[in-house]
Amino acid sequence: MQRRRFIHHSGLAGVIAAGVAPAVVRAEGNLRWRLASSFPKSLDTIFGGAETFARKVGEMTGGRFQISVHAAGELMPAFGVVDGVQAATVEMAHTAPYYFFGKDETFAIGAAIPFGMNSRQLTAWMYRGNGLKLMREFYAKYNIISFPGGNTGAQMGGFYRKEIKSPADMKGLKIRIGGFAGRVIERMGGVAQNIAGGEVYQALEKGTIDAAEWIGPYDDQKLGLYKVAPYYYYPGWWEGSAELDFYVNTQAYAALTPEYKAIVEAAASYTHVDMQANYDAKNPAALKALISNGVKVLPFPKTVLDEAYKQSMALYAELNEKNPNWRKVHEDYAAFLREQNLWSRFAEASFDRYMQGLKT
Repeated sequence: MQRRRFIHHSGLAGVIAAGVAPAVVRAEGNLRWRLASSFPKSLDTIFGGAETFARKVGEMTGGRFQISVHAAGELMPAFGVVDGVQAATVEMAHTAPYYFFGKDETFAIGAAIPFGMNSRQLTAWMYRGNGLKLMREFYAKYNIISFPGGNTGAQMGGFYRKEIKSPADMKGLKIRIGGFAGRVIERMGGVAQNIAGGEVYQALEKGTIDAAEWIGPYDDQKLGLYKVAPYYYYPGWWEGSAELDFYVNTQAYAALTPEYKAIVEAAASYTHVDMQANYDAKNPAALKALISNGVKVLPFPKTVLDEAYKQSMALYAELNEKNPNWRKVHEDYAAFLREQNLWSRFAEASFDRYMQGLKT
């Protein structure tokens, strides 16, 4: 109370003269940050995650900490947000880490890698395993501190102009696929294209690409991909889940008071849970609507999944040899996944198989 009384009576000049930290002054007044999203406003689920976060921060601070949310292209390109946060052009971003695998493949582990963890497993690794610690150590090289900021759950395998009957059909296939998974597609003979969400429909419509994956029924329906490609495959083996992250500039975060740091963490955790709940609630009706519009929903043949798995494991082995950042994180990730799969086959997986087999 003495410090607050001193600040109130002395004013800003007196505070600075007395050497009181500027962060305290900001906390007593108003603080404004800018958040750059990698997603278009039309995708209310995934872009909406950043809006949910900003709203919660405002609510928990009584409006004293305001965060303005900017869609991809407003302040910077969708794939420019890491550079923006690193250089403090903006205080924070909301994005899919695997978009930046070109900087270092380790980014992908923070979002999704082929035949990796499902959403519950990934959340467990982040919060109760070594995931958040290891990823933050890696992101520190980019002047970033990360917070889990949502998960889509398991994704669909995308829309295709032609049927996929065997691994041979993947050869020469031009497919929009997010981030790191394109490396596996290329090993299977395909041509991967990393295209931002707002540009996917046009590329598929014009024939620039032969197929496109995005997320799942609700978002895919909004993008209209079914209008130009009738075959909808599952599962998205490259994304058994996909985590979104909030990236915060290290200096901007350090300048926050302990209370504001706790609020940022709490708002991110709320968003993390809320996003998947949103997807899980909206995907069933959207899938029914797609089917009613003539979409053919098909499983990938096992031969395709087997080839994709083989190429994924070969890629990981190569990266373990040549990328020490990847090896450090992936070894822990893989060990955690083995334990999770051992457990889930006895409870979650067997229960789910039974329930999904019921004709109710």
